[in-house]
Amino acid sequence: MSVTIHEYLAALKGKRVAVMGIGVSNTPLVQLLLKTGISVTACDKKTMEQLGDEAEELISLGAELRLGKDYLRDLTEDVIFRTPGMRPDLPELLRAKERGSVVTSEMEAFFEVCPCTLIGVTGSDGKTTTTTLIAEMLRSEGKRVHLGGNIGRPLLSDAGGMKHGDFAVLELSSFQLMTMERSPHIAVVTNLAPNHLDMHTSMEEYIAAKENIFTHQKKNDIAIFNGDNEITRGFAKKAPGRVRLFSRFTEPEEGVFLRGDTIWSRRGGKERAVLPVSGILIPGMHNVENYMAAIAATEGLVRDETVRSLAASFPGVEHRIELVRKLGGAAYYNDSIASSPSRTIAGLRSFPDKVILIAGGYDKHIPFDVLGPEVVRHVKTLVLTGSTAEKIRESVEKAPEYREGKPKIIMIPEFDEAVKTAAGEAKPGDTVILSPACASFDRFKNFAQRGEHFKKLVQEMGGSET
Repeated sequence: MSVTIHEYLAALKGKRVAVMGIGVSNTPLVQLLLKTGISVTACDKKTMEQLGDEAEELISLGAELRLGKDYLRDLTEDVIFRTPGMRPDLPELLRAKERGSVVTSEMEAFFEVCPCTLIGVTGSDGKTTTTTLIAEMLRSEGKRVHLGGNIGRPLLSDAGGMKHGDFAVLELSSFQLMTMERSPHIAVVTNLAPNHLDMHTSMEEYIAAKENIFTHQKKNDIAIFNGDNEITRGFAKKAPGRVRLFSRFTEPEEGVFLRGDTIWSRRGGKERAVLPVSGILIPGMHNVENYMAAIAATEGLVRDETVRSLAASFPGVEHRIELVRKLGGAAYYNDSIASSPSRTIAGLRSFPDKVILIAGGYDKHIPFDVLGPEVVRHVKTLVLTGSTAEKIRESVEKAPEYREGKPKIIMIPEFDEAVKTAAGEAKPGDTVILSPACASFDRFKNFAQRGEHFKKLVQEMGGSET
């Protein structure tokens, strides 16, 4: 039985609470607890000097801090909130549970108190775009939507202002799902492939964590799975609620599918055309799949005309093949999230014609062998910058199909000049894409800062919009 946020917080009064991790996910939680009059110890492996103003602010609000390498030692608090990236089976947490501590998380607490319809999305790829699409479709239909989880903001602090008719749309990671004992009313799994095996003990554990998004559903809840993915297709037999599949290659009895160049929906034996692929602004078949998942999730909640209107204008999630602008007849895309060769390859395959690619960056010592042949097939002009420029060039020139000048390769050490050079190469009808295949740390704090800088440079360019 769910409780309200006020009842949940009232039950914590008089108890000692520890929050693991002072960061984006848990700082709002610490602030909420302190404002409610609850005693909080905020724990983090960073030092006071590393945390700086953030730590000072929490102290001013009344928090005790336990910092440094021994921050997990002697956890004796009554309730411990772990951060999503912290394994629940850490010896220190297990000992605390043996002593009687309750170990939970901000997301678990939110699921307990959320008063509105919960829609959760997980998967190995595509979950950010799918989550955003669901939220935008509902908003476009006039619904009140709260977007959070791995994107947006932690929502526990907002629960008091949520109403029964609202929707909470959440991107959920395997780390958030590992210990969940509740599932959302509508659960979406975009796909599954080996991922985060540096944190999970095995692929089996990773899959089991993902399954928690639907295993605690009730019979009238809805689970949506990718019918083209062997693992997620197998989830359909385990789901306790109603199942919808989405598929590019088959036509499920209940769900969403691709027939020709149009996305169709089938429900209760009746089918209808929902969205032509040509009506989707963001490129790539992976985004067609994201739309199919979002359409399945919002079936009966969003009109088809609303979906079509959104698809025609939605530019994509920031830094993920994001359309920045059209200038002088050329389109400029920001794919700064592509910090590995596989991500860049997916981006290149999203466009029907050869593109002008800006690539290169921090050297993570990942081989570029697989990237070279894809660049030859999909790139007309390659502008290379950053520490890995020469390595990427070698991978392209070693590709079996490479011929001198195809693609044209330009080496530009400075990032800003590389962007300007790519723009100078662009003709009407061309696509210019920043998809580095590398991390950003040689020049930028993270991929987001790199993407923001790229967008700023493109927006400042003169010329006519098209």
